[in-house]
Amino acid sequence: MLLQLIIATCLGILAGTISGLLPGIHINLVGASLVALSGSIFSPINTIYLVVFIVAMSITHTFLDFIPSVFLGAPDTDTQLSVLPGHQLLKKGQGYEAVVLTAYGGLAAIFSLIFLSFPLIFFIPKIYNLIKNLIPFILILVSCFMIFSESKKFSGFLIFFLSGIFGLIVLNLGIKEPLLPLFSGLFGASSLLLSVKSKTQIPKQEIKKKIKVPLFKPLLGTIIASPLCGFLPGLGSGQAAILGNIISRTDRKGFLVLLGATNTIVMGFSFLALYSLSKTRTGSAVAVENLIGEINLSILILILAVCLISGIISFFLTIQLAKFFSQKIEKINYTKLSIFTLIFVSIIVLIFSDIVGFVVFVASAFLGIYAVSLGVRRTLLMACLLVPTIILYLG
Repeated sequence: MLLQLIIATCLGILAGTISGLLPGIHINLVGASLVALSGSIFSPINTIYLVVFIVAMSITHTFLDFIPSVFLGAPDTDTQLSVLPGHQLLKKGQGYEAVVLTAYGGLAAIFSLIFLSFPLIFFIPKIYNLIKNLIPFILILVSCFMIFSESKKFSGFLIFFLSGIFGLIVLNLGIKEPLLPLFSGLFGASSLLLSVKSKTQIPKQEIKKKIKVPLFKPLLGTIIASPLCGFLPGLGSGQAAILGNIISRTDRKGFLVLLGATNTIVMGFSFLALYSLSKTRTGSAVAVENLIGEINLSILILILAVCLISGIISFFLTIQLAKFFSQKIEKINYTKLSIFTLIFVSIIVLIFSDIVGFVVFVASAFLGIYAVSLGVRRTLLMACLLVPTIILYLG
């Protein structure tokens, strides 16, 4: 059985590497496909091996998906905020450092997850209802802070309002995978189109042997904010990053560490939520529940062990692949690469979200460009999820 578990973990890491590197491929799509095939093609396989595969793939994906976000400007639905500081560092020749910072954040998150998991599974059920009732008011305060921290407050409010209304409309259209075209347009296509228009030239990337990683403040914000988003519906790593950055203000590089940490720890916490609350908070947790139902303590320990092993291996994989991409990116015509990435993501959107999703993708791109033209921070575009979440809780 140990050999099979090791094989399942290795295959999961491989699958997570591939899904992480391909722009627009979200881990939820892979998990849902695997569950759909579990009753036919994969029926002879013990479901526990499929669970191990999904966990390993999910954790690996949270590390590797920052590479296309930084080097291509094509975000996953969980890495959309990394496009902003990551792409800025790429244009300064520091793309490798940007990815490494997210990898260190993810690694720190894995160890934090292991350390905090057992205290949390006892305390979370007791405080769950209290936290749930406070969430909309916390998010309202976060929204106000985001708007009033802008130098152009009216422009900031306008973008926040437009993005919030747009998010409400998109999430109620009934399209498949609505976040795929929404985030790919707001944060990915908008950046790629601006790069094509300005004919961005990527300078030679510096590969530093020693990188100073600000860990304490980003990790503090992550540990405080991520449990809220990992245990409650409607909240993801994007909201956790915004909350975490408000709790523990940091600079651009610290924000990348925080993003890497929240992306990984929210995924890990979703498995804890499945155990302690019997509730699913990510597509991967839904896939695990569909395969084996409620999980017991022994399965939770196995899941945490797979998280730890996958996280450590994924950290080193991310470092090596970031180095490879840094060495190759300057030799590529970035304008042509941006156009190719746009076409690729457009095809992915059409396949998984149909023609309506593609219309959302295009509209989202123009909204992202409009935010840039007004000179406000594109983090305000996260209103597309914040506003619907606030209304959901208040309703």
